Amino acid sequence: MDRLLIVEDDAATALALRELLAARGYGVLCAADGRQGLRLLFAERPALMVLDLRLPELDGWQVLARARDMSDLPVLVLSGLDAVADRVRALRAGADDYLVKPCEPEELLARIEALLRRAGRREWTGDEALDELRLLPERRAALWHGGEARLSAIEYRLLQVLVRNRGRVVTTEQLLDQVWDDPMAVGRDRVKFGVLRLRRKLRAAGGPGAGDPVEVLRGVGYRFAAEGPGGP
Repeated sequence: MDRLLIVEDDAATALALRELLAARGYGVLCAADGRQGLRLLFAERPALMVLDLRLPELDGWQVLARARDMSDLPVLVLSGLDAVADRVRALRAGADDYLVKPCEPEELLARIEALLRRAGRREWTGDEALDELRLLPERRAALWHGGEARLSAIEYRLLQVLVRNRGRVVTTEQLLDQVWDDPMAVGRDRVKFGVLRLRRKLRAAGGPGAGDPVEVLRGVGYRFAAEGPGGP
């Protein structure tokens, strides 16, 4: 069974999470501050991290930033901060999901299971080749106008879905279902910020004049507009 890392400074909350997850068969690692959390993250390589934001030593924002520099593991933020600005900031920084404390145990377990399913999916093959773009599944990267963009697991799947539907609009709901395994379309901001990060990486890889292949149709969805040898 997967091992999970809980980074939580409240001892009672950490104990409750440990018991809940252990009862479902997960191995559980616990850290009471941000520095210890990062040490365990890089030493033990857990399958998922449950991260509080208000932590001693290093706060959760710093832990999330450093984790994203080094790893694509799923991160579920579990925080008492319930402002929309905090949720948006966490998703933009690379969190995969966000729950406000206190939450229902079954919802937490369901979110964790969904994140682990997505992380455990077999990567798609790199059979899509366009004039300007080539997917490199062995490196989880894309060549855009000759420049390489290294992508996270979510960004790679997002690009794959858009390319397979090139020329057609893919709605936010469809992307949540196919990329985030979220058929109930909860957490729509994840799509917006996932696409934002993908577009930035492709623009940086392609350089000046390469353009942006992902069109944003506000209120509708997204479309990969670049054409391949056989047309759109």
